[in-house]
Amino acid sequence: MSLSKIWTDIDLDGEGKSCGYFRLPLALHDRSGDDVGYSHEPIPVATIRNGDGPRVLLMAGNHGNEYEGQILLMKLIRRLEPNDIRGQIIFLPAANAPAVRADARISPLDDGNLNRHFPGDSNGPPTAMIAHLIESEILPRVKYAFDLHSGSSSMEYVPCGAIARTDDPDRFSHSLAYLKAFGMPTSMIIEHSTGGDGAMIGACRRAGVFHMSTELGGGSTVSLDNLALAERGLERLLHHVGVLSEPNTAEPAPETRIVHRVPSRDYVYSASTQSGLFEPLVKIGETVTDGQIVGRIHYTNAPWQAPEPIVSRSEGIVICRRIPARTALGDCIFTLARDLSSQPQSLATML
Repeated sequence: MSLSKIWTDIDLDGEGKSCGYFRLPLALHDRSGDDVGYSHEPIPVATIRNGDGPRVLLMAGNHGNEYEGQILLMKLIRRLEPNDIRGQIIFLPAANAPAVRADARISPLDDGNLNRHFPGDSNGPPTAMIAHLIESEILPRVKYAFDLHSGSSSMEYVPCGAIARTDDPDRFSHSLAYLKAFGMPTSMIIEHSTGGDGAMIGACRRAGVFHMSTELGGGSTVSLDNLALAERGLERLLHHVGVLSEPNTAEPAPETRIVHRVPSRDYVYSASTQSGLFEPLVKIGETVTDGQIVGRIHYTNAPWQAPEPIVSRSEGIVICRRIPARTALGDCIFTLARDLSSQPQSLATML
């Protein structure tokens, strides 16, 4: 019996290939409006199943304006047929469908950030209902969950796969192998998830599901190079876990540089008390040092005023940068990471 009030017309456990929708009822939340009555929000879902084998959830659109993962999954749904796989792939290419429809990071129905709402609530607002559906109905069906993110409209990331740190050596070894199979130029170990237990990482931990996420660019655009890297990497990853018979590429996984993201207190922030235009002086992928001037804030209301320097208070590799030029006090300018070898020996030796 379903635990969720979201329903679907397709059989998630059936053999073959099925495409359709989860249907999120809006009337429960007085969100149906005057002109649509007892309507629902359609959440696209596809499943491809071929006998026994690994079970995988592929998810994108956790944040609605992160595009690369959505495109990857739509292309893969159209390409794959049951004979191409062993086991099952469940696709959620627009997991937070209201946010995807609105082209926004969060849902316009309730201002909900799906990646902060797990484990969700079957009687809660729309975003909590979606989170509950994923945690109670989908994760129990799978062994692996790969959640594809990018930098949305405000950030641009170096393309990377990401896993959460764990003190379980066997689990960490499994997860590390996903990063190597995915094969982005950079791979990231996350010490503490931004969303904590309310994120997809927390949901997978509770369900005992292996998890990997990504950051694949961002900035309200789609990079041809990043998309091509991720497309090849995702097929290698699916082949690695055994669900994809043969990837659509014979290219072996390239070497990846494994880094860990520094604590948020060591990111680079604007300290300017005035709003201004941000001029970067370093690029994504470059290494910065403690005390280095990494950017400037120019003041449009006083163009004769000298720009204020932005100074890094930590050393590290720039893995993410701010996209909007208009910048104010407290805005994060750069996110930094360090090579895993700089971590405590107990973690670094797991490589």
